[in-house]
Amino acid sequence: QVQLVESGGGLVQAGGSLRLSCAASGRTLSSYDVGWFRQAPGKEREFVAAINWSGGRTSYTDSVKGRSTISRDNAKNTVSLQMNSLKPEDTGVYYCAARPSLGVAATRARDYDYWGQGTQVTVSS
Repeated sequence: QVQLVESGGGLVQAGGSLRLSCAASGRTLSSYDVGWFRQAPGKEREFVAAINWSGGRTSYTDSVKGRSTISRDNAKNTVSLQMNSLKPEDTGVYYCAARPSLGVAATRARDYDYWGQGTQVTVSS
């Protein structure tokens, strides 16, 4: 079983940047597809970005395309989400999730088996 821990959240002004990290323990992350999801107050959890085991396939929700980059360093057992030009609507708790790889960057929360505890991102206007 893999354990996931997110970091890198915080308070940032609109237009700023944050780099979120998802660190894994218990298993090597190199055999897992990984996704980032977020949940704003009063809203359902939504997909943000995903990457397959090799990094060769990525997916993004439309609202972050062009502003965000998901990447992974399998040697360090981490997946990162670089977010630029942040907007107040990016505010929420960001979760990383993982599943034994099927080779694709899955976009549905129900496709993932393991979840971290989340890191808060707050973007002020």
